[in-house]
Amino acid sequence: MQRLWIGVGGVSGLLSVGLAALAAHALAPSARNLVQEGLAMQFPHALALLAVGLWAPRGGRLADAAGAAFALGTVLFCGELYVHAATGVSLGVVAPTGGTVLMIGWLLLAVSALRAR
Repeated sequence: MQRLWIGVGGVSGLLSVGLAALAAHALAPSARNLVQEGLAMQFPHALALLAVGLWAPRGGRLADAAGAAFALGTVLFCGELYVHAATGVSLGVVAPTGGTVLMIGWLLLAVSALRAR
């Protein structure tokens, strides 16, 4: 799983940079604000996924669960904001659900560190 989390983190970081450029140069201010809000969550969690990849060999299943939570939470939280920016349509509770999943990821990562030998 180590390679998976590092790969997903790398792709997420790549998308963060690309979306930041798009927001800066091609979006209306209202859409730009939504995208920037998503990027404020996506990029740090891309780094968190890289950290999970490095930690996964010692952190075991809890570290892998944290990686899954970071990946899913990023898709839900940031994805909802990006869809809203692109279409004007809000998907309701998708972003808050994603935020909750991201917080669960941090909890899982912390527990994996505390339980490691």
